[in-house]
Amino acid sequence: MAMELTEKSLVKAKFFRDLATVKDNLMELAHLSAAAIEQSVRAVLTRDGDLARRVMDGDAAINSLEESIDRECVRLIALFQPVAGDLRQLMAIDHIITELERIGDSATNIAEEVLTLRRLPPRPIHPSLASMAQTVQEMVRQSLEAFSRSNSHLARQVCLADDDVDALDRAIIQDLLQEMTGAPEAILPGQSQINIVRNLERVGDHATNIAEQVVYMVEGQSVRHRCQG
Repeated sequence: MAMELTEKSLVKAKFFRDLATVKDNLMELAHLSAAAIEQSVRAVLTRDGDLARRVMDGDAAINSLEESIDRECVRLIALFQPVAGDLRQLMAIDHIITELERIGDSATNIAEEVLTLRRLPPRPIHPSLASMAQTVQEMVRQSLEAFSRSNSHLARQVCLADDDVDALDRAIIQDLLQEMTGAPEAILPGQSQINIVRNLERVGDHATNIAEQVVYMVEGQSVRHRCQG
């Protein structure tokens, strides 16, 4: 009996060590994705083509790490058959890494628009775009902090911020469409800026999805599409 208990304890200890490694890898992926979105926005505001290309080149590392973590989550579930809170953690992690990979995709999309804008006659970037980008990046930061601290209250605050991002998305696009209507030369750069704004809005959605997974992980209830503070 004592030997049985010892064996179970060793198995459980191995599971928690492997789970800790998965969490460390998730935070590394989070760092890569957050850096990509920050750099892509900086490239927009400075018209920095070299920085935009670095963001695009870095997407492969994000994709590779996401796939590696996903495989490890599947392995841990199959090998250890966790239940309750341990299973929720792994399921939440597997969802969160998908959202982080998609944030990397949005950063790449934004970087591609930088290269488009550089080929066009210079026009001012919409004055609210930087503010929207800052809000979105803060949502990503807070959603990841909520995960690392298992803080569902902070996660719910992230969900509330998504309304502000959606409002900025609508207002900026309306302004750009109005400008494009009155000035044909504004059409192509306006389209690029609209694509950038839409990708930022998607990043806000991904941060919200991460926050929803944190609430599920901590509280054991699904709050998809109804996460509140």
